[in-house]
Amino acid sequence: MAEDDKAQRAAYHVEAARRRRAAESAKAQVLLDQFVQEAQERGLATCELVARPWNGRGRYRTGRVGWYLKRDHSIGVDSEGGYHLLVVAPERFGRWRGVSVAPSDPPLQVGEGARDGESAPLAEFLRLRLEAGDSFP
Repeated sequence: MAEDDKAQRAAYHVEAARRRRAAESAKAQVLLDQFVQEAQERGLATCELVARPWNGRGRYRTGRVGWYLKRDHSIGVDSEGGYHLLVVAPERFGRWRGVSVAPSDPPLQVGEGARDGESAPLAEFLRLRLEAGDSFP
């Protein structure tokens, strides 16, 4: 097999995986938009989303307002439907200055590849969050 053939096949597979992820994110974004609409209709209280450094030392303001999806506050949805991973690299003076967290492409399966019990469909997290109402920790 020629090196050019290998490179072309590799490029094809990379592009196919990118298209799959994009299609998955588009479906997940629809779920997030429906969640935001439902949460607002129910009057679900929002809060400022706070990020934590992965070393566990402190909390950083993000300037984003929305709802946490996981009880450990590692994932949040802002009021515009942005999906945020809220565990970040430690940042010097982050406690005082805050940090910027850009929305990530949402997955349909949260925590895919994680240990047993740590992965679940995004739709399940959204349903549980709506059911918990304002009593969500």
